[in-house]
Amino acid sequence: MPAAEDSYGVNKVVDNICQLSPDLLTEACQHILIYLQGQTGGVDSAEISERFQRAGVRLDHEALQNMIRFLLLTFRSAGKNRLSGDDLVSRLEEEGHHAWPKGSLKVFHGLWSEHGASVHAQQEVQAALSIGQLVDVQWKLGMAMSSDTCRSLNSPYVSLLLKVVEPSGQMRHRSFEMTVPQFQNFHKQFKEMAAVMETV
Repeated sequence: MPAAEDSYGVNKVVDNICQLSPDLLTEACQHILIYLQGQTGGVDSAEISERFQRAGVRLDHEALQNMIRFLLLTFRSAGKNRLSGDDLVSRLEEEGHHAWPKGSLKVFHGLWSEHGASVHAQQEVQAALSIGQLVDVQWKLGMAMSSDTCRSLNSPYVSLLLKVVEPSGQMRHRSFEMTVPQFQNFHKQFKEMAAVMETV
C-alpha cells in the first residue's frame, strides 16, 4: 500500500486516522470515494476540515492533507489491484504501521465492498481516455532503397519522429515513414486541425 511521503511519516498519518470516530472516517472516505468514482472534480478538504472541527477533531492543514493523500492512495491502489473489502483490510493489517481499531477496519471494509467496483471501473475509463501530449515533431526527407509502400526504389519518403509525453509522465518516441503524397495529406490534416482549434 502507499507510503505518504511527508515529514509526519506514515505512522503519524495512520495515528490521525485511527483517532477518528467511525462516523467521521466514513464521511472523509465517502468524499474521497465519490471523487474516485468521477462524481466530483476533486476532494473538498475545506469541507472535511470543517466537519472535523465541528466534531472537535483538531488537525493542522498539513496533517489533514497527508490524511487525504493517504486515503486517496490507499483506495487508488485497492482499485488498481482489484482488491475486495477483505483484501483491503488484510493489506492494511499486514503493513504493520499501526494496530488499526476494529471500527476503522469495518468502515474500510464496508465502504470498499460497496464502492470498490465503481472505483475500479472509473480507473479503467480514465486509462482508456488518457492520451499523450505531443511535444515535438522531427522529420527528414530521404530516398527509399526498399519499402512496402513505395512502388519503386529510389522514391522519396518522409521519416517522422514524434516525441509524446504519456499520461504517466513517461516520454515516448514514435517513428514512422510516409510517401510524399501521404505526408502532404498528413500536413493538410494538421493545418485543418489547427484552424478548427483556433475557433474553439
